[in-house]
Amino acid sequence: MTLVAGIDSSTQSCKIVIREAETGALVRSGSAKHPEGTEVNPQAWWDAFLQAVEAAGGLNDVAAAAVGGQQHGLVALDAEGEVIRDALLWNDTRSAAAAEQLILEYGEAEQGPAAWSRMVGSVPVASLTVTKLRWLADAEPQNARRIAAVALPHDWLTWKISGSTDIRDLATDRSEVSGTGYFDPALGQYRYELLAQALRISQDQAERIVLPEVAEPSEQVGTGDASRGWGELVLGPGAGDNAAASLGLGMSTGDVSISIGTSGVVAAVSPKPIQDPTGVIAGFSSATGEYLPLAVTLNGSRVLDGAARMLGTDHAGLAELALASEPGANGLGLVPYLEGERTPNFPHATGSFVGLSLTSMNPQDVARASVEGLLCGLADGLEAMTALGVPVNSIQLIGGAAKSPAVQQIAPAIFEREILVPEPGEYVADGAARQAAWVLTGTPTPPDWTASLVQTFTAEPARFIRERYAERRHLFAERS
Repeated sequence: MTLVAGIDSSTQSCKIVIREAETGALVRSGSAKHPEGTEVNPQAWWDAFLQAVEAAGGLNDVAAAAVGGQQHGLVALDAEGEVIRDALLWNDTRSAAAAEQLILEYGEAEQGPAAWSRMVGSVPVASLTVTKLRWLADAEPQNARRIAAVALPHDWLTWKISGSTDIRDLATDRSEVSGTGYFDPALGQYRYELLAQALRISQDQAERIVLPEVAEPSEQVGTGDASRGWGELVLGPGAGDNAAASLGLGMSTGDVSISIGTSGVVAAVSPKPIQDPTGVIAGFSSATGEYLPLAVTLNGSRVLDGAARMLGTDHAGLAELALASEPGANGLGLVPYLEGERTPNFPHATGSFVGLSLTSMNPQDVARASVEGLLCGLADGLEAMTALGVPVNSIQLIGGAAKSPAVQQIAPAIFEREILVPEPGEYVADGAARQAAWVLTGTPTPPDWTASLVQTFTAEPARFIRERYAERRHLFAERS
């Protein structure tokens, strides 16, 4: 029996699944927590990885591994491969002003966003790595001058697993690098002039900075650290977390996943690159050679966390309250920009309950409005995708909040489509494991592992909820 390992190095934790390469059957697993915050020493990811490996029974009998990781985070390395400063994570919004600067440098009004969309498929927002580099150049120029290599979290962890200390051995994949803001997914190449612009250096200087080699989806990028007994461990290129999840779910063209975890993510597999000059849709790549347009909100399941805390209950109690209310929550709505927002781009925003009345001033309507507000923001992202011609044949609801009965039953009314909810799983780690098995086989397509069981949910469409939400979101935008 050949075993493969899939590693999910997420914002909150490191999770490892070990599966049979031929069938995908789960053999064992392990996990370990990451520290909280939007600025983290990468050593914490390594420590958590080693703890998760131990909890999973080790890697000595594993033939191949791959890492699915949180996207965008900036890991700046010096010439010796040492981390220059704590990594800035995707949800660190201090580079919001830097994003605005970079856009304006390519033109005012619609010119700047359109130019960035053409160059890299995405319009800069605070989460993208390119904006964090600009922030570093301005706020910590002494650190910026030390940069010899720029890696993303999953690139760095794969490199650490290999045991290499040579920054020239860094590797990545198209799905991960397409979220940097200095890589063109359509052409499959780095844009060193954008790296130079971000760091306020010449292009010659930028071209001397080591960027990870971009590997093909099933290409081997190294082997495990022999000193740890991992010498026969083949390493795959890994993937960004959303791309890894889509691979774990077995998504293909026309399939959409809506993930409600720390963030909210609408992801669709598209056969062609997507360029959205409005910036609502990010034109990323998939883990299989296609494209993975994304709409991402900063506020995901934390909306429900906050609502449950406010009402003095837990998630089960919140769902029960929400389902006891009528669609539309008696006119009460929540604009859920609780910790700033990425889509739409309001990095310094706060949330608002709108339409509060004596009728709706009760726990049931507050709970319902919280669920509906969360889902309406994600439905806006899906609508923006379909407007760009992205095909939608099916929708799968995943992530921690997908377990909520209220989310499951209200989502079909908000999205006006049938919703599929697969069995709870570690989709990112599963996708990384499937990639590891793919690297071993070298076949044109990944192995066809058995799909998980799904539940199907339907409901009467409730477009009036979306329309009311859009009016309130528009008023919020005018005030921002």
